[in-house]
Amino acid sequence: MVFIPSQQNWFIRYKLYHLPFWTVYNYIWWAISLGEPLHALHEMFLTAFSVKFFFYVFMETGAVYFNLYFLIPRILQKGRYTAYISYLALTILITALLIVPGYYISAFFYGGTVKSVYGVSGPYPYLQLFKENPIQSTIASTTLAMSIKLTKTWVQSQRRQQALEKEKLETELKFLKYQFNPHFLFNSINSIFFLIHKNPDMASASLAKFSELLRHQLYECNDQQIPLTKEIAYLENFIELEKLRQNPDLEVSFTTEGDYPDNLGIAPFILMTFVENAFKHVSKHKGKLNWINIRILIKDKQLDVNISNSTTQDERSEVVNYGGIGLKNVKRRLDLIYPEQYELAIQNNTESFLINFLLKLSELEVNHSMQLMA
Repeated sequence: MVFIPSQQNWFIRYKLYHLPFWTVYNYIWWAISLGEPLHALHEMFLTAFSVKFFFYVFMETGAVYFNLYFLIPRILQKGRYTAYISYLALTILITALLIVPGYYISAFFYGGTVKSVYGVSGPYPYLQLFKENPIQSTIASTTLAMSIKLTKTWVQSQRRQQALEKEKLETELKFLKYQFNPHFLFNSINSIFFLIHKNPDMASASLAKFSELLRHQLYECNDQQIPLTKEIAYLENFIELEKLRQNPDLEVSFTTEGDYPDNLGIAPFILMTFVENAFKHVSKHKGKLNWINIRILIKDKQLDVNISNSTTQDERSEVVNYGGIGLKNVKRRLDLIYPEQYELAIQNNTESFLINFLLKLSELEVNHSMQLMA
């Protein structure tokens, strides 16, 4: 029971399961050389020449894996290029020299000599056989194996790089999302604290709105996408909360147009950043109207958002120099989640700040387990 798995591990460890590949590889060489595939197959397994054939297979296989698993990792990858080329050339020469005895053994079993069987002439038949096929075949098999190994390594490296990039993107998305959430929570708490002293009844109403926002933030926005209708409801609650704490000189207009199907989704807090930015940097004129206009249009799965607010010179400088962190974050999220699927235009005029955002929406992916539970 224990001995059999150890045999299998030994078999896999030393790559012996690759022998069929090199057998087929050498057969192809032999078939091309003879020009008759069936005749080559007969000679390989049913005649004395099979000894020569298997000398090719085993010797070249040994040279290939000596190069791949010893020379490359221990010499080439350490930058010893001259030594690697020297050792590789020596390996090829020794392998070719070890293949030649296969000719002699085959000739012996065939009942002749290498001169009579293989038509070798001259005083040094061993050297002549060495220079013909063995060295060329060994170079070819070594080159093929290195090409396969390098291709496999490159593919594995690309997959690993893609996995690392995916993990990096997911980490960045989580960081950007949670970087925004505490910022919004602190703003909301400050608003409620302000209303407690100013108007307890309004503070109670704002606290109810805040609880809805918090519930959405904690439980409903953990997915990559949420229904667009929930995001719009979230915005409405936020706007109502902000209107409660703002001074009477602020006029807020929020309109929605078009159909809002429940199957359309959007990444959470994308729109929220734009709306919060408008409230944060709206002008604060005394005795003069300050305004925020928010319009959201849906048409053919195209989301069109226009958000504008009155501003002053000080607010314009603040939004450019300091308040741009939120906008930079949301743009980074858009680049990660919706690459080449959105348009964002920002106009910073003398008395107004305008954001125009276009996004091609997609349908929500329905969780299969939720479907089964439904």
